[in-house]
Amino acid sequence: MVNKENLTMLTDFYEITMANGYLLSGMKDDIAYFDMFFRRIPDRGGYAIMAGVEQVVDYLDNLEFTDEDIEYLRSKNSFCEEFLDYLKNFKFECDVWSVPEGTPIFPHEPLVTVRGPVIQAQFVETMILLVINHQSLVATKSNRIVRAAQGRPVMEFGSRRAHGTAAAIFGARASYIAGCCGTACTISDRDYDIPALGTMAHSWVQMFPDEYTAFKKYAEIYPQNCILLVDTYNVLKTGVPAAIKVFKELKPAKMGIRIDSGDIAYLTKRARRMLDEAGLEDCSITISNSLDEYIIRDVIFEGAKIDAFGVGERLITAMSEPVFGGVYKLSALEKNGKIIPKIKISENVEKITNPGFKTLYRLYDKESHKALADVMTLDGETIPEVDGYEIFDPNAIWKKKKLDNFYVKNLRVQLFKHGKRVYDCPPIEEVKKYCADQMETLWEETLRFENPQTYYVDLSRKLWNVKNQLIEEHNAK
Repeated sequence: MVNKENLTMLTDFYEITMANGYLLSGMKDDIAYFDMFFRRIPDRGGYAIMAGVEQVVDYLDNLEFTDEDIEYLRSKNSFCEEFLDYLKNFKFECDVWSVPEGTPIFPHEPLVTVRGPVIQAQFVETMILLVINHQSLVATKSNRIVRAAQGRPVMEFGSRRAHGTAAAIFGARASYIAGCCGTACTISDRDYDIPALGTMAHSWVQMFPDEYTAFKKYAEIYPQNCILLVDTYNVLKTGVPAAIKVFKELKPAKMGIRIDSGDIAYLTKRARRMLDEAGLEDCSITISNSLDEYIIRDVIFEGAKIDAFGVGERLITAMSEPVFGGVYKLSALEKNGKIIPKIKISENVEKITNPGFKTLYRLYDKESHKALADVMTLDGETIPEVDGYEIFDPNAIWKKKKLDNFYVKNLRVQLFKHGKRVYDCPPIEEVKKYCADQMETLWEETLRFENPQTYYVDLSRKLWNVKNQLIEEHNAK
């Protein structure tokens, strides 16, 4: 029987086998630090957006192994009774830090850090990655689409093409944080206060003898939001003329048409001319149909007359690159109060991890308030707000730059302390506004869709020395 409420067992099986192994190896109380980070920005973009923190908090706050979970694990004949007793009496004891939702994020930064008994810190890997990877991916794609719309509202229309129920619900949430004005997903409105939006399908029009009759009935029922779908048969010959006739007869409070097929630029320009000639300058034009940031950018450049966009499959699935690629790696152990950095080394430079328990800072220009760079430091380090602070490329240390006239912000907040939740997730509207404000701190060069300027993510000298020393020690063995 599936337990729909408790997601504790939504984990990779090897998390449980390793946990059993840690206990049998006498390591269950060893303190470990794990970092969640990603290596590459989707769509070769210049930034990504953090999302999903609220769902991570809810998951960690409700970890519990039920009797059914224990019996299932016992049936696998792979786990000792001592381990099953440990799970039966499980109590979350970890410290957790995270970058807040809505923050622009960049490769290799510790987005989430979990510190605690290794069994627990390891176990939560799957769910943290699942939630943050999915929502950050959709938020990043959505923000690109919203920016391409140049201030025009973008509605998320992707539920029917999402990769499952949770993907539809939380995808709508992520898209709203990133700038969409609402969603077609009703349950996301009910549960997460994301405005539900929508008009009619082609089937509504087909149910009536003709477009005029269908439009008139809809306008009578919904005069406060009368958006008519005009492409069921022929946009310019029958759809728009029928809509114009209904609008002039019934004069609904809010008038609009939606076009879901055809040449967007051509049809919207012709439709706009027809509406204006009929004295319906206030009638809006909404476009849908397999849109993404590139199509939106191009049709606007071509002079399309569009007031709003409905974007579905290419947003909700991040169709152009549907994997965020976040990973979860051990970064340190703690023995007798001393932190021992750990590193994963690879022949692929981007897969070499940054060791230790770290703090993530963002440096801003005092005059423009634009973000200058992010700097990872060892925990306890601070960045002095003095002129002449030097940053350098951690993979090419001869590339250096001195920063002047800046201020510093610690990007992360603590979510849990010794297993107790210490963070109140802000309302969705607050997160949405925060995201919009933070996007204003990025330089235009970073926001380009093609060949964006690489944003600096550097290491402090102390952290770089620790990392380099661990690499040299490994090479010397």
